[in-house]
Amino acid sequence: MLEFDHVSYQYPGEDFDIIDQLSFRAAPGSFHCILGVSGCGKSTIFRLINGQLVPKSGEIRVGGAPIGGQKRYCGYMPQKDLLFPWRTVWENVALPLEIAGCLSKAQRRDRAEQALRDVGLEGCAAKLPRELSGGMRQRAAFARTMLAGCDLLLLDEPFSALDFLTRISMQEWLLDQWQRHHKTILFITHDVEEAVFLSSSVLVAARTPIRRLEEAHVPAPFPRTRACLARPDMAALKEQLIDTLRKQVTP
Repeated sequence: MLEFDHVSYQYPGEDFDIIDQLSFRAAPGSFHCILGVSGCGKSTIFRLINGQLVPKSGEIRVGGAPIGGQKRYCGYMPQKDLLFPWRTVWENVALPLEIAGCLSKAQRRDRAEQALRDVGLEGCAAKLPRELSGGMRQRAAFARTMLAGCDLLLLDEPFSALDFLTRISMQEWLLDQWQRHHKTILFITHDVEEAVFLSSSVLVAARTPIRRLEEAHVPAPFPRTRACLARPDMAALKEQLIDTLRKQVTP
């Protein structure tokens, strides 16, 4: 689904490549969390994938083809839901369809309402974003990302601003959505437990600049419940990842 082939990127004004000859692959239908400390370059990887940044060298391919010649090849969900406060929930969710310009308003509303039902927000189509809770807003943002029609989804710390109980509820909900729709998901997080619970394997940005992503396979099978986090092999993986991240932090 996704391949980085010796990709490098240097921000203007910097004297080093924050992404340096990075190569990795994500298979179709896989779920990978990218884990690393703040500022290590995780979000830069997403900006390179979605075309906000252009690599200094190397090539990024989705579905075997370079991304430079493709449109609508990935959906992107940032940390904030970015719902327009003056638009109804269905109008926000239908934004990718509106931009594509291929459906009537009635058709867009039908598709948006179906997407809202799919994420458990039936009956919320006519509401404004301020009438939704934080978790509901994130689900609406996910529905909007899904309507982009892409098999590759980039989720950049989508639950970081939520309270603890809402966050774990959203993690369980997201796994259910992934198993139903078979999308390929890359998910950035700073939370080791979140990464271990969600991932088929965790990709660790262990150093800056990022020259490689160290892959740690998660031993628990799918479907999962949070009870799997108590397994000795899961606890050992969590401690291994915490130790790896600690080495990046200067005392």
